[in-house]
Amino acid sequence: MAVLVLSKNKRPLMPCSEKRARLLLERGRAVVHRRYPFTIRLKDRVDGETQPLRLGIDPGSTVTGLALMREQDDTRHVLSLFELAHRGWAIRSSLEQRSAFRRRRRTANLRHRAPRFLNRTKPKGWLAPSLQHRIDTVQSWVGRLCKLAPITHISQELVRFDTQQMASPEISGIEYQQGTLLGYEVREYLLEKWGRECAYCGDKDIPLEVEHIVPRSQGGTDRVSNLALACRECNQSKGNLSLEAFFASDRGLKKRLKANSKDGATSLNRVQRTRKAPLKDAAAVNATRWALFNMLKTTGLPVEVASGGRTKYNRQRLRIPKTHALDAACVGAVEQITGWNKPVLQIKATGRGSYQRTRLDRYGFPRGYMMRQKQVQGFQTGDTVIANVPTGKKAGNYVGRVAVRKSGSFNIQTLEGVIQGISWQHCTLLSRGDGYGYFHQPKIAI
Repeated sequence: MAVLVLSKNKRPLMPCSEKRARLLLERGRAVVHRRYPFTIRLKDRVDGETQPLRLGIDPGSTVTGLALMREQDDTRHVLSLFELAHRGWAIRSSLEQRSAFRRRRRTANLRHRAPRFLNRTKPKGWLAPSLQHRIDTVQSWVGRLCKLAPITHISQELVRFDTQQMASPEISGIEYQQGTLLGYEVREYLLEKWGRECAYCGDKDIPLEVEHIVPRSQGGTDRVSNLALACRECNQSKGNLSLEAFFASDRGLKKRLKANSKDGATSLNRVQRTRKAPLKDAAAVNATRWALFNMLKTTGLPVEVASGGRTKYNRQRLRIPKTHALDAACVGAVEQITGWNKPVLQIKATGRGSYQRTRLDRYGFPRGYMMRQKQVQGFQTGDTVIANVPTGKKAGNYVGRVAVRKSGSFNIQTLEGVIQGISWQHCTLLSRGDGYGYFHQPKIAI
């Protein structure tokens, strides 16, 4: 993973290798500017030559992939990979809980009062807080990376799959009908809809084929609402049977369902339900795609947009594994990608605490009060610390985010789990909490 470099006056320069950064720090020519992402600041250089850098963005409802790449001709060389985990589900849960508490306070033992929410108007372009959070976090990290690296171009996956092109292929031109992207939009949609497993027996991590739920011999169409993904055995066994007849027949399906610990009736209901169910994650991405695009244009950098079908085509053509970060590297028009197998910096949005100073029970009544000050012995919840415990049952070194207590006995969230009851005297501050948690995911084993 490349190390980001700043000049003496904090101007972004070209990233360097870890070895070169280590030598600059040992010789006293640089100091650590940030730990996540790791950035150094040079003491003796004010200016320097830079090359074109591209930031690839693969938006997601729960995780957004980011890839920092150096461009040369039609080749991208990956420098750093990031995966940003959002907390929209936590925001939605908090708002629902607050709404329930407010509703109870205003209705319990009170006469009816007319609702007042109907006279509230929303501004143009308003998004729900859980959706707006996705835009804000991506905007924050795009701004951070632009300050730490000389980014000149941005690539964004604007749509996961083009539903209009799937419903009416003739409007998209000959490229989608006979070109290299034929079928990629439809297949990407089906993979998301059916959870990347066989719709009938539930097998995973196997080649999947596109299958008609209502056979074409019985009047079934090629619309995506009539398509599913099935393993080869289920596809051949089903043949021209209807969905109900296939689950009632004995063509080896019961044996495969039993091997996957699944029930036939439950699986039939799941197929019927999933066939009509909308994609919540895709809906969240589609609801925020244009807001994210308009936000990226405010950076003043040229923004390239592409569909998820093209991203998948690039990834499969170049034989690159599927991850959120590597999807970001494959966004847009690209011929070759090198150096893609790098550690990924996992960034998890955790928030900056809460103004609420009271813990509540399930009825909304207070069950405990939190301390008024947020710092204890110079530490604050969310800080990254290293704890060196010399003796006792918990002897060892622990690195992670800290949760403080007034007593001075802290909890440390590590990759292996939560370590409780660590004294503040054993803790050393690594970085202040900024609303995000960090850890490095190792390279992909090839």
